[in-house]
Amino acid sequence: MAKEFTREDIMTELRNILVDDFEINEELIKPEANLFEDLELDSIDAVDLAVKLQCFTDKKITPENFKKIRTIDDVVNAVEELLE
Repeated sequence: MAKEFTREDIMTELRNILVDDFEINEELIKPEANLFEDLELDSIDAVDLAVKLQCFTDKKITPENFKKIRTIDDVVNAVEELLE
């Protein structure tokens, strides 16, 4: 059963994950925010984030696509592509 999510749904879930699980200040979570520089995630955090997004979408982001992700907007775009 495929779920349909809007861009806003994806952004809301991503924001919730970053605030609740990674204790990121919500004010820092903007489309242009860099996950590693602005939000100070490390590679382990990035893997945890990918796993949480996989649980949300029931789909796995490929390692190739995941390596390209740098910003919040990149994450949302990757999840959108995954759900197409």
